[in-house]
Amino acid sequence: MYKILTLNNISILGLERFPRDRYEIASEIQHPDAILVRSFKMHGMEIPSTLKAIGRAGAGVNNIPVEEMSKCGIPVFNAPGANANAVKELVVAGLLLGARNLCPAWDFARNLIGDDATISKKTEDGKKQFAGFELPGRTLGVIGLGAIGVRVANVAVDLGMNVIGYDPLITVQRAWQLSARVKQALSIDDLIGQSDFVTVHVPLNNHTRGLLNANRLRLMKSHGVVLNFAREGIVDDDAICAAIRDGHLWAYICDFPSNTLKNHERIITLPHLGASTAEAEDNCAIMVADQVRDYLENGNITNSVNFPEVVMPRSQGFRLGVANANVPNMVAQISAVLGRVELNILDMVNKSRGDLAYTLVDLETPISQSVLTEISAIAGVLSVRAISTP
Repeated sequence: MYKILTLNNISILGLERFPRDRYEIASEIQHPDAILVRSFKMHGMEIPSTLKAIGRAGAGVNNIPVEEMSKCGIPVFNAPGANANAVKELVVAGLLLGARNLCPAWDFARNLIGDDATISKKTEDGKKQFAGFELPGRTLGVIGLGAIGVRVANVAVDLGMNVIGYDPLITVQRAWQLSARVKQALSIDDLIGQSDFVTVHVPLNNHTRGLLNANRLRLMKSHGVVLNFAREGIVDDDAICAAIRDGHLWAYICDFPSNTLKNHERIITLPHLGASTAEAEDNCAIMVADQVRDYLENGNITNSVNFPEVVMPRSQGFRLGVANANVPNMVAQISAVLGRVELNILDMVNKSRGDLAYTLVDLETPISQSVLTEISAIAGVLSVRAISTP
């Protein structure tokens, strides 16, 4: 019986992917094999010694101590693209909010006082201050062309916008999905200088923190609008306010309120609504549940943020999974241990990703605990487990 600890409410459609005859799932459970989490901050949390996997029902993993998990040989799974449509729709809403001044106009209208005739006159007199512009012919710059960025770029093309994108790490899969009408920017600075709107769709890390800073915002057109529905910290809040004050930027629309931003007249902050749809929550939970289950039952790794993708069809019921440092001679040492006890290898796959590697081995006969212990003692091995027949 596998045990799953949930640190947040997880969609029932995701939890139903775990057969009840093989899985016990609870928000309070001892010795869990896996953890499912959404927004719970796991930094500083005591990690159970039995833990084999973490599944984040969403894309970002800033709330998970990924580096610590890597050292323990624990894959961290996420659900890239599962909430892409929800975020795309919110970005489209952000484009319209920025172009048509909808929030200040609504605030003006709801605060009108007087009888209907007076309100009607005030409406006609006041509406000119909220005049906006239309999207067709305007240029949208998309930084990051992953699952969300590609969808945003494509829908902007459908809205009649000129679209330019920048992503030096775009995958072949995403490139095939991207509209041929999306032009390539030479750099982030090149993109910003050409754009009326700039939207960011990159993860938050040491390379992207403060990506849109004071120097880059000075490149914006005076009527330019920045949108951030990715992660807080990618855009410099103080630099945004200064750019608006100095005329380098017209407006900023984001999903991350702060004291610096929330009362600014030309900044719209939403309460982190990007993936807040029932459909997105269901999709994320289903995707990550399937990945965690496949890892626990088969040792396969798909959509891990720290370990390589490794998927091998089962050829026998006796499977060995080894997470290790990506160092020379590791596969040979594992094979040598198996050879000494005459365990015949039927199939094997080994892949690496940066400093980490992962090996799956199918064996003709069962593997004993003593052999697992011997393999775990190899320098550089992070975790070892025998994976029984599902």
